[in-house]
Amino acid sequence: MKNILLFASGSGTNAENIILHFNTTDIAKVVAVFSNNPNAKVLERAKNLNVKSFVFSKEDLSSEIVLNKVNEFQPDLIVLAGFLWKFPQNIIEAYPNKIINIHPALLPKYGGKGMYGMHVHRAILENKDSETGITIHYVNEHYDEGEFIAQEKVSIADCLSAEEIAAKVHVLEHRFFPQIIEKLLKS
Repeated sequence: MKNILLFASGSGTNAENIILHFNTTDIAKVVAVFSNNPNAKVLERAKNLNVKSFVFSKEDLSSEIVLNKVNEFQPDLIVLAGFLWKFPQNIIEAYPNKIINIHPALLPKYGGKGMYGMHVHRAILENKDSETGITIHYVNEHYDEGEFIAQEKVSIADCLSAEEIAAKVHVLEHRFFPQIIEKLLKS
């Protein structure tokens, strides 16, 4: 059984979806949820699903504190599921090609610092794109620039708001993110 460690900053619907998916397999389990936000709903979701959690500050992340805590869980894969801070170099170096992220757009478009959540969906709407999607990629020292693992597309030609785009992207995230994680863990 492999260990998955999740990092999340917000509501945690993707984190919850991943936890529930792996609760039904013998491939892996989510061993903990790490969050930079002590008020994040993801912490409540983790608690309700009997998954340990760890809350940390910016100082903790830039020091060895978070790396040492990560090491305690011996993760086979670290999954960023709505984690909004830049990931630290010390963890990236300790876990090469073992850290992945999901981005709510078809990178390289709409990536980089400040491009997350509704900021991405509003930009896509303003540019009148006819499709969008998700990109699952490895994490490196730059925002949204790691090697792509998978991309999935959806038509948004009928969408009139950023919220409608977000809803379609959310469906892709929930459908494909656990599948891609499972595939990576099996390879």
